Amino acid sequence: MSVTMSEDRFEELVGDALDLIPPELAGAIDNVVVLIEARNSEDSRLLGLYHGIALTERDSHYGGSLPDTVTIYRDALLEICDDESQVVEEVAITVIHEIAHYFGIDEDRLHQLGWG
Repeated sequence: MSVTMSEDRFEELVGDALDLIPPELAGAIDNVVVLIEARNSEDSRLLGLYHGIALTERDSHYGGSLPDTVTIYRDALLEICDDESQVVEEVAITVIHEIAHYFGIDEDRLHQLGWG
């Protein structure tokens, strides 16, 4: 059963999830845009996606690059949830998961940390 939620409310939840990032880490995030889309066109079940060059992989050639993107897929997230409290939790997990990729944390480590 999926949850119905306005786009504004969902955007608010993404903002709340970004606020969960500790200030010392949030201050290190640079040249990243967070987007919300309905679904990923290649995998409709995908909840989020980081696209860019992880901070740990950037070198002197990175300057002037277009922003990295973190895309959160609203409809896919709403579809897996039974109520709003579950949406809040899943959005937070997804946002933190994708931002962690920016810091160079891979899937295996994220699962070990409970953010898989």
